Amino acid sequence: MKQTSSLLQALGSGLAGALVLNILHETVRHIRPDDAPRMDVLGKRGLRKLLRKADAPQPDEDTAYGLTMLGDLVSNGLYYSFVSTGRGVWLRGVALGLAAGVGGVVLPGPMGLGEAPSNRTPQTKAMTVAWYLIGGLATAGVSWAWSKAQE
Repeated sequence: MKQTSSLLQALGSGLAGALVLNILHETVRHIRPDDAPRMDVLGKRGLRKLLRKADAPQPDEDTAYGLTMLGDLVSNGLYYSFVSTGRGVWLRGVALGLAAGVGGVVLPGPMGLGEAPSNRTPQTKAMTVAWYLIGGLATAGVSWAWSKAQE
């Protein structure tokens, strides 16, 4: 039972961090369209690239956006769930958040997704790293609170 509870805590905390991350991205891109990170654009590019390689039909823009948001929540939620495993959730939240943010700045170009959505200005780069760090910290906070509630 404890193992199931730990898994639920990790997945639930990871999903909370992913939600915070996506809400930040989506809110700031409407407030600061010139330099906000556009991870949604990278996600749609990645989706379309995968579908082309699979010779699958391309979705319309709204469907691509919805699939990208769903994919972001699932993938970031699973990634952030590693924050909640074992002791040191705050340190792991910082480390995994920073790693994801730096990856979000440096990896899209080599992956063939373009650099501008996360790398176009110094502010864009800083926000990309900061948003993923905040997602990691949100995950750690939820996991910590979950642990305290179970004590």
